[in-house]
Amino acid sequence: MAERIVKEAQVPFDFQGKRLDQIATELFSDFSRSRIQAWIKEGTLLVDGKVGKAKEKLYGGEQLTLDIVVEDQDIHQAEDIPLDVVYEDDDILVINKPAGLVVHPAVGNREGTLLNAVLFHAPQVAHVPRAGIVHRLDKDTTGLMVVAKTLAAQTDLVTQLQERSMGREYEAVTIGVMTGGGAVNEPIGRHPHNRLKMAVEPLHGKDSITHYRLLKRYQSHTHIRLKLETGRTHQIRVHMSHINYPLVGDVQYAGRLKMPKSCTDELLEGLRSLTRQALHAKKLGLSHPVTGKWMEWEVELPKDMKALLLLLDDDLSQATDEETDY
Repeated sequence: MAERIVKEAQVPFDFQGKRLDQIATELFSDFSRSRIQAWIKEGTLLVDGKVGKAKEKLYGGEQLTLDIVVEDQDIHQAEDIPLDVVYEDDDILVINKPAGLVVHPAVGNREGTLLNAVLFHAPQVAHVPRAGIVHRLDKDTTGLMVVAKTLAAQTDLVTQLQERSMGREYEAVTIGVMTGGGAVNEPIGRHPHNRLKMAVEPLHGKDSITHYRLLKRYQSHTHIRLKLETGRTHQIRVHMSHINYPLVGDVQYAGRLKMPKSCTDELLEGLRSLTRQALHAKKLGLSHPVTGKWMEWEVELPKDMKALLLLLDDDLSQATDEETDY
């Protein structure tokens, strides 16, 4: 299936001297400049009925015509996979992702992904790049994600992410007892020796900033709240490991499971049974791409993290009782 989009606009005279791609991006603001530039190059965005060049300067008064056919972006199949929908309207879809759900299809994971599920739930996203998925969560990270249902919404949400105006807050449980909150401002890039991992890379990494604050300290662990300024792959996991407080259950960045020197048998069993990193995207805030209204959503921690925190509470309580008795 495909969708045809036809738009026309006259160039205002006060735009005289500006480049075609700059003007078209302002007049057709539903689309990003990179997409506009591609359409100019393809000849689907015309100036007075003729093919133009992105860098050519206009005088004002010209007629711009955009006539495009948006093909389905992927050959991926829609699959009836249940989604925990937190909010939905004509422009966006907010979901609470469970653990174990891969976001994008890849080699070895062509089916059973969030993208396949979204294509079934909202078939119109087939016309939007990446089925409207503008950011991602790791396979075993739970929590809130937003999906754009239109090209215009996708352009706006990507801009919010680039401008760092979208609010994303997480909760996690770390190994080790923190003394206070803070921020990690360290660039992240591909690990030099293991292509499946990311790492702090001072020379070649991209700027990455993670803020964190304490929610509760336990005997050997800390419950924290985190806020992202940037959204690099594995950012929280890499940054927390870098400051020597890796996430509970994170085999990739925390290494072999290390048990506390003293804790309850129940906590030991709980730590062994947690098969993923203890990380949850708890809160999401954004400006609605059409109305401009600021919207926020917050979801509860998943069952496995709630259970872990209860075990940590019990362990701390028993340790406190023993100290009191002594």
